[in-house]
Amino acid sequence: MEKVVIIGLGLMGGSIARDLKKLGNYHICGIDQNKTHAQEALQLGWVDDLVSIDKVADNHWVILAVPVNYLPSLAIEVLDRIHKDTIVFDMGSIKNPLCNAVKNHPNRSQLVAVHPIAGTENSGPSAAIHHLFKKKLTIICEPTSSCPQKLEKTIQLWKSLGARIHFMDAVAHDKHLAYVSHLSHISSFMLGKTVLEIEKDERQIFNLAGSGFESTVRLAKSAPPTWAPIFLENHENILQSLDEYIENLQQFRTLIFQQDEQQLSAIMYQCNHVGEILAGIALNNHQEP
Repeated sequence: MEKVVIIGLGLMGGSIARDLKKLGNYHICGIDQNKTHAQEALQLGWVDDLVSIDKVADNHWVILAVPVNYLPSLAIEVLDRIHKDTIVFDMGSIKNPLCNAVKNHPNRSQLVAVHPIAGTENSGPSAAIHHLFKKKLTIICEPTSSCPQKLEKTIQLWKSLGARIHFMDAVAHDKHLAYVSHLSHISSFMLGKTVLEIEKDERQIFNLAGSGFESTVRLAKSAPPTWAPIFLENHENILQSLDEYIENLQQFRTLIFQQDEQQLSAIMYQCNHVGEILAGIALNNHQEP
């Protein structure tokens, strides 16, 4: 039995705990500052025991599944405590602040910077999903900074969960995620805010909202303690993506004001290509073993 400690027992930490337990050869301990979450994860059976952080050295694996603003300092604390055979990886969606924080740490090679692109708008241990990472892209940043043997073991662990592995530079990762992930969450939050401010009668929202509104605003249910730190930690990239988004919205508004159906249609036809790209990705993912 390999010993694992997971720090952070919400959706991501709980989901990887569930999957590792299903594999059967891991003893899993949990740590969470939220005592309710910790007890819930224990009662649900996602973890075998609850421990304190001074026990991380006793484990083969330490998994960091906390909000991104806590990751740099937590990673340093964990790297300070572990023995030479321990492997540490995180699950955060921002990578450059973490990689910069640990780049000169004497145990840097024991950390693998991981970002599984998976999740839902729900949070907490009860939101944990079995097979959450199956066929999902899992990015590993700065792989040459990790010990080759520990990197390979980490890759094999994620492959055992069904993940697809991709390597990226941390700076490029954070830039691209600002557009394809973080901006979509901001859009969903702001659509929800706009509708709530205009439609004071909640029954009207319930009666009139169609599937388009429901699917677009779904991400507005995401946990603020998770997403506010993401927006702030990746603020330079997000501000750039927001400026470009706002510029496109202003252009679209102008075309509506000018009653320019031809240009409106041209833009929308151009945007239809995103659906074709996503459909092709989904097909490829389905065909991969």
